[in-house]
Amino acid sequence: MTNEKFKSLVEQYERLVFTVCHQLVPDYHEAQNLTQDTFVAAYAHIDTVREENLRAWLARIATNKAKDYLKSAYNRRVSLSEDISELDIIRTEESPERLYLSGESADYIRQTILDLKEPYHKVSVLFFLEEKTVEEISELLSRPKKTVQTQLYRARSMLQNQLKEEVQV
Repeated sequence: MTNEKFKSLVEQYERLVFTVCHQLVPDYHEAQNLTQDTFVAAYAHIDTVREENLRAWLARIATNKAKDYLKSAYNRRVSLSEDISELDIIRTEESPERLYLSGESADYIRQTILDLKEPYHKVSVLFFLEEKTVEEISELLSRPKKTVQTQLYRARSMLQNQLKEEVQV
């Protein structure tokens, strides 16, 4: 694909890709970055996709980029709260109160995951805290892959609702 055709493709689909990213990642600037990442990733394999499938293909890439971002953002928050030392507090520009609150949030999220009832508890712990893949969880729990995916979807929805309630309180 020529650069001119790719530029045209970006102009045609950038709103769609941005909307997909922004729906999953509320931060406007991160959604913009993810949009750009989507097109960079798409550029390498654009010739392998039929033109009638481009829209869905780009939306799928955008969704995956946003999900990857969300998963890594969660992991950064959790590991930061566990690994922070007194020297790190002195070096940061944020106040100790803010650092305490962000650590408290990560602990709250972890505890919310641990408090889920079965069948969501095990799959959530394995997926969100131990970072196992759906396939690994399926094997460990002897459950069909689709069942694990459904349980993770429902658990994620429950967690989002509980976290929204906590923010409103």
